[in-house]
Amino acid sequence: MRALVAVTATELRLFSREPMTVLFVLVLPVVILYVLNGVFGGQPADPSVWEGIGAVDFYTSAYVALVAATVGVLTVPVHLAGYREQGVLRRFRASALSPVALIGAHVVVATCVATVGAVVVGCVSVVAYGALTPQDWIGVVAAHLLCAVSFAVLGALLGLVLPTARAAQGLGVLLFFVFVMLGGAGPPSEVLPDTLARVGDALPVTYGARLLRGPWLGNGVDLQAVAVISGLLVACAVLTAWRLRTDDRL
Repeated sequence: MRALVAVTATELRLFSREPMTVLFVLVLPVVILYVLNGVFGGQPADPSVWEGIGAVDFYTSAYVALVAATVGVLTVPVHLAGYREQGVLRRFRASALSPVALIGAHVVVATCVATVGAVVVGCVSVVAYGALTPQDWIGVVAAHLLCAVSFAVLGALLGLVLPTARAAQGLGVLLFFVFVMLGGAGPPSEVLPDTLARVGDALPVTYGARLLRGPWLGNGVDLQAVAVISGLLVACAVLTAWRLRTDDRL
């Protein structure tokens, strides 16, 4: 535990020294939220789109989930893949510290950053656009933590699988734009072509948004979303542990 705390503190300092990463993760979702609320925010609830709720309330939960997903698939894989290239994980194995401590630290840092991003997006949406405040705070916090940890563990797995930091960055940017356009954070799924709508229905960020939207609007827990995000967490954790155990190059 002491090693995890020490490595986490170091990784937080390193993250804070990367202003472009902080800008991309924390500011870009707010900018896109501003654009979409400028286009759709004044429209009343329409039963044919946005699950029958107002656009502002729909996009608020979608962008809280998007921040968690962006941190997970963009920052964590790049750092871990870079550490692999530099031999950092091998040096961890040679020392008294386990690579698990490094991966755990990245998960903790990603969760903290995603939490800051969620607060920023939520506050901007509520104050500037009149979005509803969370109706079930405990449910929203629990849903957010589950999303943030799940996407962070997914990012750890990608960082251990992808060959280079550049490859991880390229895939992360690609996933970000797929999540924005098809995961409920862009055009309503109801107006997308059927094929693209089905792709969007298969994305984990879609279920992350649904998981948050239920308690945020006071509609209870979406059990299917809980099952999908929990399954993502378990599957990625198992595969990450297997990767660490079987690949001596890490």
